[in-house]
Amino acid sequence: MTTRTNALPLIAGRWALDSLHSSVGFAIRHLGVSKVRGRFTAFDAELVVGESLADSAITATVELASIDTGNADRDAHVLANDMLDVEKRPTMSFRSTGIRGDGEDWTLDGELTIGEVTRQISFAVEFGGVEDVFDGSRHAGFEATGQIRRSDFGIGFGAGEAILGDVVKIQLDVQFVEPAE
Repeated sequence: MTTRTNALPLIAGRWALDSLHSSVGFAIRHLGVSKVRGRFTAFDAELVVGESLADSAITATVELASIDTGNADRDAHVLANDMLDVEKRPTMSFRSTGIRGDGEDWTLDGELTIGEVTRQISFAVEFGGVEDVFDGSRHAGFEATGQIRRSDFGIGFGAGEAILGDVVKIQLDVQFVEPAE
């Protein structure tokens, strides 16, 4: 027998990330007049749906070296030790501490860790729904947006400090696959 949470039409269990239909993107101000956008290509997440929202959780890890801004020279500079320093900060990880909301609009609270620094963050989440796929699996979709300040994580940009903004906007578009019964 499948049980669904009171708030979401999702069965309890471990939902696996469908990485082929998911993305982790970001945007940061450049020169204060426009935004540079990018994405991370290596990431994983797991959604554990419990019998209630209090029993549900999500965890995620992003490999920071997988950054892609569409410019290889810029990516190499961002990864260097005077900026992101991926040798010191190889991953960004998230662990939820609470889920609240109703219908299509939700808030996901949690702890975001970059390197050795952990800060509280909240994501506005839009639940896209659940659909049956031709292979018999069921997929649930979510869009989440939030923002961090790079200074909160000790991430400076050396000579580029005045060129790049402090606020980094994060956008997640993710699909999870329902656990097999």
